[in-house]
Amino acid sequence: MKILILGAGQVGTSVATSLASENNDITVVDTDHQRLRDLAEKLDIRTVVGHASLPSVLAQAGAEEAELLVAVTSSDEVNLIACQVAQHQFRTPTRVARLREAQYLDVAGLADPGHSAVSAAISPEQLVCRHVERLIEFPGALQVLDFAEGRAQLVAVRAVPGGALVGHELRTLREHLPPGVDARVAAIFRDGRPVKPEASTVIEVDDEVFFLADRRNILTVMSELRRLVSRPVRRILIAGGGNIGRNLARNLESRYSVKVLERSRERARGIAEDLLNSIVLVGDCADEDLLREENIDQTDVYCAMTNDDEANILSAMLAKRLGCPRVISLINRPSYAELVEGGPIDIAVSPQLVTLGALLAHIREGAPATVHSLRRGAAEAIEAVARGDRRTSRVIGRALEELELPANTIIGGIVRGDKLLIAHHDLVVEADDHVILFVMDKGEMARVSALFQTGATWL
Repeated sequence: MKILILGAGQVGTSVATSLASENNDITVVDTDHQRLRDLAEKLDIRTVVGHASLPSVLAQAGAEEAELLVAVTSSDEVNLIACQVAQHQFRTPTRVARLREAQYLDVAGLADPGHSAVSAAISPEQLVCRHVERLIEFPGALQVLDFAEGRAQLVAVRAVPGGALVGHELRTLREHLPPGVDARVAAIFRDGRPVKPEASTVIEVDDEVFFLADRRNILTVMSELRRLVSRPVRRILIAGGGNIGRNLARNLESRYSVKVLERSRERARGIAEDLLNSIVLVGDCADEDLLREENIDQTDVYCAMTNDDEANILSAMLAKRLGCPRVISLINRPSYAELVEGGPIDIAVSPQLVTLGALLAHIREGAPATVHSLRRGAAEAIEAVARGDRRTSRVIGRALEELELPANTIIGGIVRGDKLLIAHHDLVVEADDHVILFVMDKGEMARVSALFQTGATWL
């Protein structure tokens, strides 16, 4: 597939890196010569220097032959104009834009997709807010990922001493669960390396375990891998009143007691007018005395959501040292996130990886319904919809044990209607089933996508 990526920032680089290994012809456009040079040295891609919205630059980049345009520059206006030029002048079939401004998102969402300049709009701020909300809702989870519009969830937890399943084989999982509750361990990462879950696999302390279950049963399954937090979440302190911090507070304030800490007095005044039930404070999130005054030791979750990685890391570590049981930090640099997560900071949230999954769902060939990037992009969880019938599909009418899956790909379950069916070897795939797969080797994505594509006949 010929793909044109506008913007070589962190999101654009993540998209290019993910797609370059999948036999795609990729061109990246940016105004920064050095950034493009560094990217070209790492990846087998073409680069073009120039303003992404100019017709001449898009023509030079090959927009006329491109099947897909991904506009992820730092400017909403540039992204929108580039999509409009690509549609009207170059007839680019699919145009995906990253948009930060909510008003632009409203316009893009209300427009007729068949005539809109933007085929799909992605908001990093909204995606990050939703991601953090899930982490707060399920204390102890490292990731909480929705499939089939929330009917099933994939949850990552770290196995700790005292968990009922720790030290036991996976085959005993059902013995520990109440009647009517089922789950499937989709993957295990041990010391950063994948361990394929077999019936005889023994879960060890500090294993990162991904399991799939019905949303209503998540807490029950989590209790088998770790002791659940005895203190329910009531009080939340959010450091940073930017788009993410403000939206997060707005989404949480009806269910929790929320405080927002913002350094700028003027911005804090605007946030206070915007929020209904939250308390807005003016101050530095790294001020130890201020955190003590606000009873950080009685706060259940501290969320460092400023636009400064160093400030987020330091304030989260300080909040943890002062007695806050759970701290979540927004960290843009992937190297920083890998360095600090699992230490004093419980969870490092990467906006680039959260956004990458949403982008891949729109741009990946075969168009999976949902894509989640895992383990800093090393693995993916995808939701593929079975289309066609037994004659035109490689999966419909076949039991899971009959499917020709790559070695490092595991099916966790199938969502059929409103019900999650946990994967077992004799489960038969039906038309319109939402199949949830865990792909531990991204090099296998082409084979997985091909498996769910329909043909004239596969018999």
